[in-house]
Amino acid sequence: MSRILTIGEPMALFVAEQEGLLDDAEHFSRFIAGAEVNFSIGMARLGHDVTYITQLGLDPFGRNIHKFLKKNNIDTSSIHYDAAYLTGMQWKQKVKSGDPEVFSARKGSAASHMDRKLIKKIKWAEYDHLHLTGIPPALSASCRELIFQMMKEAREQGLQISFDPNIRPGLWPNKEEMVQVINALASQADIIFPGIAEGKQLTGKRDVQDIAAHYHAAGVPHVVLKLGAEGAFTSCADGTQFYTEGSPVKEVVDTVGAGDGFAVGVVSGMLEGLELSDCIARGAAIGALAVMSPGDNDGLPNREELRQFMKREPIG
Repeated sequence: MSRILTIGEPMALFVAEQEGLLDDAEHFSRFIAGAEVNFSIGMARLGHDVTYITQLGLDPFGRNIHKFLKKNNIDTSSIHYDAAYLTGMQWKQKVKSGDPEVFSARKGSAASHMDRKLIKKIKWAEYDHLHLTGIPPALSASCRELIFQMMKEAREQGLQISFDPNIRPGLWPNKEEMVQVINALASQADIIFPGIAEGKQLTGKRDVQDIAAHYHAAGVPHVVLKLGAEGAFTSCADGTQFYTEGSPVKEVVDTVGAGDGFAVGVVSGMLEGLELSDCIARGAAIGALAVMSPGDNDGLPNREELRQFMKREPIG
């Protein structure tokens, strides 16, 4: 199996147990959140080796996150603690349909104080793939420098790079800066996974083919636009283009984490040498499994669960 490197901000997540406004919620279930956490867990459950880089607060939530990642077979040797700052936290609404309201307390968190010192000892030759999202560069100037440096070093060392924009407008000072930075990072990747709404925001284009063309012109070989329940549109620099249908979902419980599950499917398939169309189909399947569970990552499957779901067999 392949060796993957990623970096992000894991957070303590509290999900309301009753539907309604977060303002009125009284009881919550505790999970772990973070786009890169979801990706790491998904890849590890499929048998790949994942190293996760982050910085946590020296507090109960930070220690719990560390234990959780370790329990999920993720290499935590590159996790650092900073006693001066706290671990980030999120609260999430319970909904029957649509995207839930999410409230974050992450400004000035331990992870937002990450800088380039964290990657000085990376042995790039040990890794095959780097997965990044647009969240860390939004946290602070030092985080942004860190992500650009990782992208630069990974390219120089010949790693395959995937990038999910995962835009969080509330973390950026303005839209113009967000678009400039996200697109600059995307242009350095081998494959990118913008959602259709993200693609429109980041390129100013409306049509999937025009969005893909924008990124091909910037040097991106593979563009996979996530279309939600409708599936995905894939475009390659060699002219190959195709649509992939979404996997059927019995009941949508929580849409958060679906995009991360999709990235897990595509990246794992690519690293295992599958045809690109099969990689996208795997991504659609894992995304569907993700939305049928309440936490951001508890629905991500192991290899046998994925096999059963894709063959439409009962799981369990």
